[in-house]
Amino acid sequence: MRTPKAMIVGMVLCPCGLLLTLVGTMTPSWRQVSLVPEQPSDLVFEQGIWELCSERQSSHQRFCGQADELGYFKEVPVQVARGLMPTSLVLTLLGLVVATLGVRCWQEEPRHPVAGAAGLVLLLSGLMSLLPVSWYTHELWALPAVTGSTLAAGYSLVLSYLGSCLEILGGLALTLSFHHCCKKRRAPKYPPGPAREPGPPSTTYSNPWDVLEDERDGRPWKSTLPCDSDL
Repeated sequence: MRTPKAMIVGMVLCPCGLLLTLVGTMTPSWRQVSLVPEQPSDLVFEQGIWELCSERQSSHQRFCGQADELGYFKEVPVQVARGLMPTSLVLTLLGLVVATLGVRCWQEEPRHPVAGAAGLVLLLSGLMSLLPVSWYTHELWALPAVTGSTLAAGYSLVLSYLGSCLEILGGLALTLSFHHCCKKRRAPKYPPGPAREPGPPSTTYSNPWDVLEDERDGRPWKSTLPCDSDL
């Protein structure tokens, strides 16, 4: 039996989503702050959920571990992202392990209930990462920043958003495995036919003289030649 296309789509999208979400979670570029007053014009501050960095675009000198003077890390969207993003990564890994057991790799047929359950786990993990990303995007211009500076979404935020969407799509594809289980349950089950009683074995005659000989001896016979009613 071939692996269903929905399972293949799910097993391709979910690892890609995990990789993008992992990169977006670990890199410190959820928001970029540029054109800060009283600072060089080529200086860009990058803010993540774990650390703050600054980079000079002219020389590409990058410094991380900047002090949080404005209380950026104390904001609720940042705190929520710190909690939900790692949890989503762990849940995605768990879902992929379960999906591997359900999708046919070394078995003759896939385990549709297991694959469907893995799809639900991956769908939940995608929603858990999409929630803080969406909230952070909504509060992007409300988070603490120097007055007069230019704010923009960083590449980490974009990667996290794309990874969450891929995990959701992959989870939905795997949950379609439940449809196969429903089709099996709805399939009509016919009762077994009545058992035939054992009877005398039929005898095949090659000519009519053998039939007459059996009648003369009183033995039962059954011809295999077609009758008029069978035509």
